[in-house]
Amino acid sequence: MDIILEMGIVALMGAAATVAGAAEDLETDVGSQSNPNSQVQLAPQMGKPHRLYNKAISGEAPAYGLWCSTAGVTAAVLLGVKASPIVAIALGSLVGAFLLGMFAIPAHLGRIASQKRYNQPIYLDILRTHVFPIMGHGYVAVFATLVLCYILHYMLLHPFTLPLLALIWGITLGAVGSSTGDVFYGAERHFQQHEFGTGLNAAFSGDVVRKAEAGLRSSIDNAWFCSKFGGPVTGLTFGLIVFLDNWRTTVFHPDLGYGWYAVGLGVLIVIVLIMLNFMLEKYARNTYGPYKTLEEVGEVSA
Repeated sequence: MDIILEMGIVALMGAAATVAGAAEDLETDVGSQSNPNSQVQLAPQMGKPHRLYNKAISGEAPAYGLWCSTAGVTAAVLLGVKASPIVAIALGSLVGAFLLGMFAIPAHLGRIASQKRYNQPIYLDILRTHVFPIMGHGYVAVFATLVLCYILHYMLLHPFTLPLLALIWGITLGAVGSSTGDVFYGAERHFQQHEFGTGLNAAFSGDVVRKAEAGLRSSIDNAWFCSKFGGPVTGLTFGLIVFLDNWRTTVFHPDLGYGWYAVGLGVLIVIVLIMLNFMLEKYARNTYGPYKTLEEVGEVSA
């Protein structure tokens, strides 16, 4: 395949991954999954009942591995009977989204019911208004991931099958959402009443913000907030992973004897990203003030 055409395909994969990352982060924001979910679970025990959705099915990585691989199996079966790729990917993603919804409902009800002793009610309107946005965002994330896997297997002739690629990239997608997106959700949104840089001290556990800009907060408000930064930055992270990883092996193709050049370029990219991350954190410290200790915020005596 011509290298220019292959680079265009790699760019398309990066675009699909960017969409998948943003949708995945917003889905978990609506459902309060992964790291911040522990604070949602703890809040009633700290005397703070809430109207937030509460569905940590598992960590985001294995959860999205399940949704994407299930969708990949469905799509592969449909492709095997000569279905159109678009139809196969669309129906496969629909199955993955339905599976996500099936897990999300009992996960939320079970967790909220377990908080009855702390006077935490079950709000049926929260279930009704949140499940479909969860499934909708999940559908977009799974669909874009399947597009990425289809390109890898059927156009770039990757030896792994479509379901296996979907499993691998689904786990990667969930891991990126957990490591990147949660930072701009758990700290900034749930604990926005605390001064920047204080960190999540033990005394803050469960002290989540329960009032939105208008009325009581639900997890839909979290998705609105995160769509401005947390979702896009998660999409950018996953998109860069896909693009940079495939770009280096496209330019320095192992079949042409340039495999070690691709490895070296990958190491160089990681070093550059570490340096950029250090510069960004230093800029944040200098711009918003130094991180504070427990003594400085008055949580313990000096």
